[in-house]
Amino acid sequence: MLTFSSPAQMGHAPLLELVNGAAEDHAETPARLANMLTMAGTVEAPGDHGLAPILAVHDHDYVAFLKDAHAAWLAAGRTGDAIGYAFPVRARRPLALDRIDGKLGQYGFDTVTPIAAGTWEAVHGAAQAAIAAAEAVVSGRSDKAFALCRPPGHHAGRDYFGGYCYLNNAAIAARLAVARGAGPVAVLDVDYHHGNGTQDIFYADGDVFFASIHADPRTDFPYFWGHADERGAGEGEGANLNLPLPRGTDWRSYESVLATAMEAIARFGARTLIVSYGADTFAEDPISQFSLSTQDMQRMGTMIGAAGLPTIAVMEGGYNVAALGRNVAAFIAGLEGG
Repeated sequence: MLTFSSPAQMGHAPLLELVNGAAEDHAETPARLANMLTMAGTVEAPGDHGLAPILAVHDHDYVAFLKDAHAAWLAAGRTGDAIGYAFPVRARRPLALDRIDGKLGQYGFDTVTPIAAGTWEAVHGAAQAAIAAAEAVVSGRSDKAFALCRPPGHHAGRDYFGGYCYLNNAAIAARLAVARGAGPVAVLDVDYHHGNGTQDIFYADGDVFFASIHADPRTDFPYFWGHADERGAGEGEGANLNLPLPRGTDWRSYESVLATAMEAIARFGARTLIVSYGADTFAEDPISQFSLSTQDMQRMGTMIGAAGLPTIAVMEGGYNVAALGRNVAAFIAGLEGG
């Protein structure tokens, strides 16, 4: 399987996140990528496809904000990472704000997603890895490709960041596949947390089916998205499937729900599959509460690979750094038919 990752992805190194009433060491660290690379074999650095595939998904002003946010933070006399503290409760309206604090709240939705000195370069590199993987598959160079994206992307919406995510790598890959005539496209999100940004981007889009298996948002982040009654709207009505599960879910329960998701993808008639793969379903993940083993990661990959679809896998979460590489390797082995 072709695997892509950009060296720039190591440059994003936020120090702290504000969570559970305290400042804690940030869980999304460069060590995640370093551990994955030790198990990944040959990894290609992606070329730079520029901003066009990113702007096909994300708002221009939002992307400009991401590029300049940390510099604006420093220019305001601050040090360290840029973190917002004021957020609109129910709705946002277009506003031309001057102060970086306001812009952080305008575009962000939590206090666990700082913008650090190397954040833009890292998220741009991660997006380029996803673009390279998508290009490899839609061009026919390979029937499967994996983008070792870091930081993750599935919580990022068209014009907002949060949940450790800034650019939505899976959505960028999906939009590229549609544009290249490889649709209909399905996005399957198997991260522990609901991919609210991906859902939001494609909620009214009938060309992309989104299925997500995740922790019940009544108890887990991101709380406000991912409920089972969210089915899509307009041209995308019926093309959104949320399958929330309780904490403690093991493979026996997960397997049947994954089968349901794969059946729905088949009914949709998908010709290309994007997988948002999160290894935070692992039983020993420090911030998640499912009970899957490394062997279950391979079983998951095998079930997804059995669909026989051209597949672009994009890395999302997984925060047990020591186990991350072997969990990713197990998933890839399953996806390849091992």
